[in-house]
Amino acid sequence: MSAPRSRRRSVRSLGAALLLVALAAPGCSTVAGRAAPDGGREVRPEAPADYDFLVGRNHELAGRIPEAVAAYQRAVEKDPGAVALYRKLAELLARNGDYAGALRYAERAYDLAPEDPNTRLFLASLYRIQRDLGSAEAVLRGDGGEPLGRDAGLLLFNIYIETDRNEEALAVARSLVQQHPEEIRAHMALAGVYQKLDRIDEFEASLRDVMELHPGNRTAILTTLARVRRERDDREGEVAVLREILEGDPDHLATRSALAEALVALDRTDEAIAVLEGPDGSGGNSQVTLRLALLEYQAGRYESAAERLRLAFEELPGEYEIVYFLGLALQRIDDFESAARAFREVPPQHERYADARVQLAAAYEREGNYSAAIAEIERARAARPLREYDLYLATLQAKSGDFSGAVAFLEDLLREDPDDDEIFYNLGVLYGEEKRIDDALRYMHVALEKNPENASALNYVAYTWAERGENLEEAERMVLRALELRPHDGFITDSLGWIYYMQARALLDAGRDEEARARLESAVEELERASELSGGDPVISEHLGDVHRVLDDPRRALEYYEEAIRLEPREAEQPDLRRKRDELRRELGLQ
Repeated sequence: MSAPRSRRRSVRSLGAALLLVALAAPGCSTVAGRAAPDGGREVRPEAPADYDFLVGRNHELAGRIPEAVAAYQRAVEKDPGAVALYRKLAELLARNGDYAGALRYAERAYDLAPEDPNTRLFLASLYRIQRDLGSAEAVLRGDGGEPLGRDAGLLLFNIYIETDRNEEALAVARSLVQQHPEEIRAHMALAGVYQKLDRIDEFEASLRDVMELHPGNRTAILTTLARVRRERDDREGEVAVLREILEGDPDHLATRSALAEALVALDRTDEAIAVLEGPDGSGGNSQVTLRLALLEYQAGRYESAAERLRLAFEELPGEYEIVYFLGLALQRIDDFESAARAFREVPPQHERYADARVQLAAAYEREGNYSAAIAEIERARAARPLREYDLYLATLQAKSGDFSGAVAFLEDLLREDPDDDEIFYNLGVLYGEEKRIDDALRYMHVALEKNPENASALNYVAYTWAERGENLEEAERMVLRALELRPHDGFITDSLGWIYYMQARALLDAGRDEEARARLESAVEELERASELSGGDPVISEHLGDVHRVLDDPRRALEYYEEAIRLEPREAEQPDLRRKRDELRRELGLQ
């Protein structure tokens, strides 16, 4: 270690160097390339250290780090007791990614000035980068083991947190809070370690301490607290904190949006809408208006959603996503003409264009205008080639009466991809709609050979067998497997209920009445669940009527038959529905 006199001399030398730097301010000559400040040679062994410091400083300011390092190295060779030069070299090398070289100079600076807090902090940071955490800890602590000040304590805390030494991190954070009660970082450190230790009550208390110390950060702190409650799946707690933010800042749009999202997650859509509307009911801006519209759409308030979407599009005329959702809302209120106009407004370059054309195709299909539907799905296919669009096109071709064309189209697709189980499935559906059931089953079995987990094919085969009263045990296994794959599918659930009904019929024919009744009760349970999952379907309602008729509950059966008729039955699938309804009405003396 250099003698004290040498260190004092180095300080005076660097003071002179700083004076030279000041003289080299804008308007004075600076070092360029290898030129010295006076236009001579840059490297001057005979010049004092102050000169090399000036050369290095000019290179550093110009962003020439290697040249700056070389100049500072020449300076430190001439003045080996200059602590600031060692620090400067260490900082430059670290900035350039040479941490090993930086560490050598930082250690030398520490040897020369072991009590300097900035030197110790910088050296500890380098040890941390090099993962020499024991050395970092030793540099940051004093002789008595206590952290050497606030910044040393915070760095120690981070080292302990990174290495999962959570109890030691907690001790340091508590000490920091006691010694520096006004330091926000100390309180945040304490809150952070409480969170990591899953001591959530203490975590929240620490955050609220920070909020008291720094009320200007109230919204940010409470937002952090709300986020943590959401991450812990405490949505009610999140709602409470977000409402607390709005008490102090009722117009804070980000918080209103977050609160609405939390309320939607809790199925409290009405409250979410009220929050987004704000105190004056306007919403505040077009983005909030759009969010309100989508919320009302999800809540089934289609007229209100459509009106808000119109307003949003007036404010954001280039946002064709809004027009697309407007079309969906208008469809829901049976304003198909306006919906079609909205879908047609979506331009070809927009990402929703293909979706809009599919919606138009579906609208034309409902009208029975299959040629127009085919034209629209062709536009969708041109904009976004998708297999599902190909399959929809084949369905439309078949419905238009071109069964052979639809089959040929799908077979062309098979030549491109002979292992595509979805194409085989759709071929089966086409043959089924033509009442060629054996051909339909043949294609379904091929689909299952290609993909045993094709839930739609499993369901199709199982339901078809149930309709025929065949292979009912195997049908049950297949539909249970389909439900494992798609547990919330109402139509697969309907198949299971119908299989139970057909099994009960067989048991009744065999005189096993008690077993049959148990199966019928299972059928009711599955069919009611199917109705709930599907949102209501005429075939499922008819199935429930059939089951209750066998259970000798004709009035309940009649209710389900009438419900099926209100839901607009599919005549091809339900040719006997009205006959069964009329028979029951006569039996009950209602006709």
